[in-house]
Amino acid sequence: MRTFDLSPLLRNTVGFDRFDRLFDTAFNAADGQSFPAYDIVRHDDDKYRITLAVAGYSAEELEINQEGRALTITGKADEAPVAEGGEAPAFLHRGIARRAFTRRFHLADTVKVVDADLQNGLLHIELVNEIPEAEKPRTISIGSSQKQLSQAA
Repeated sequence: MRTFDLSPLLRNTVGFDRFDRLFDTAFNAADGQSFPAYDIVRHDDDKYRITLAVAGYSAEELEINQEGRALTITGKADEAPVAEGGEAPAFLHRGIARRAFTRRFHLADTVKVVDADLQNGLLHIELVNEIPEAEKPRTISIGSSQKQLSQAA
């Protein structure tokens, strides 16, 4: 399977963009990586939440890393849980997935992870878009340099 680098196309996005989600969904579905299910919610202009359905995983089995623009959530789980007697149980039906997974999200340069919480089988990751003061829009008054030059003379 080919890997495509779409970062040049996504340089102008702030936070999560519709096209970014579209590409992420398309490429993850092509690889068969649809586990675990997740939601991305925007709470405000600069606040986001990613929620992953990780029923059956403990906080010790989950790991969250942010390296540059990449947010990676990794789950480690044993395939066959051991019963009290020391042997693996015989499942009649196994509908709750318990397998190792890695889920990656591509963040904008200014998006930072601020909190993570595991409640009722849902992993909530809080994100905030922190735009530096130097990059925020500002208004420049016209003719201000002429006034300063005449006052200095």
